[in-house]
Amino acid sequence: MNLPDYNFLSAPLWLITVLHILTLSLHFLAMNFVVGGIVIVLWGKFKNRWDDPIVRKLIRWFPTAMAATVTLGVAPLLFVQLTYHKQIYSASIISGWFWLAVVAAVIIAYYLLYSASFCEGGNSSKRGLFLTIALVFLVYVSFAYSSIFSLAETPERMKELYAQDQSGAILSPYAGDYILRWLHMLFGALTVGGFFVGWLGKDHEPAYQAGRTWFLWGMVAASILGLAYIFTMGDYLVPYMRTPAVWVLLIAIILSVGSLHFFFKRKFVPAALMVFLSLVGMVINRHYVRVIKLDEYWDPSTMAVKPAWSIFVVFLICFVAALGTVWWMIQMYQTDTSKARSAG
Repeated sequence: MNLPDYNFLSAPLWLITVLHILTLSLHFLAMNFVVGGIVIVLWGKFKNRWDDPIVRKLIRWFPTAMAATVTLGVAPLLFVQLTYHKQIYSASIISGWFWLAVVAAVIIAYYLLYSASFCEGGNSSKRGLFLTIALVFLVYVSFAYSSIFSLAETPERMKELYAQDQSGAILSPYAGDYILRWLHMLFGALTVGGFFVGWLGKDHEPAYQAGRTWFLWGMVAASILGLAYIFTMGDYLVPYMRTPAVWVLLIAIILSVGSLHFFFKRKFVPAALMVFLSLVGMVINRHYVRVIKLDEYWDPSTMAVKPAWSIFVVFLICFVAALGTVWWMIQMYQTDTSKARSAG
């Protein structure tokens, strides 16, 4: 009996790569809004925190943004598994219980965000508790993914770990491979969260000031951690420096600094565009790092291409429709919020 051959790509590699980078960037954008927004709501400088109009608006937005985070996170996971299926699958088996726990953590966090949004009156003091617990679960998800995807880039280490223990209860012990990258991602979330808080609070000075503070210092910390991670790449540093990723990184840094300039000038549209493009630049760099680390083990460009265009057309139609629906929901939410504020 001959087993099916799954070593092929269902679309050209360049298309899979572009879609992976785009969808992962959108996923990070939504995720950063939730994680960074929660941190700022909990520890930002707000008087009468739970009665502040921007805080209340953010809390009402969190469940919707969480839904967008989950939805937008499915596509990049599927795209990366098209090209690195053996590596991702192997790492997820070694850390199987931690991988499965992500599902439970996401569900619990989602319901806690809804619980926080429903708290009113005498129950408003519970919002902080709900948001804190939700944040803990979301941080766990980010750490587990960082560990597992980092492990997927080291086939030799996966082989050693699996030979030692097949229980599925191993979280990568090689923290030096991913801890700086994980912290870079978390502080990036604070940066993006600060931007959105400042944008939403552009007409509310306490919220704008809180957002500006987190936006600035989150970017500084994320930049330092990102550069520190690059210089701890060891033998991979020289191959990395020879790729276009270096120029993409430089452009992303320039865009980040430019976004600060426009944000401080309260020109939020160009600032938002620069923030998103800098985020895309970081995702592109992340892609190049994976390619470099797995170069001697796996080259997706050598895989046969057997296009399944009908499936990709369905995906693109659904993807565009989903983005349009999200935009419509945001506009409707803004309209309903404005009406409620006017009525109040």
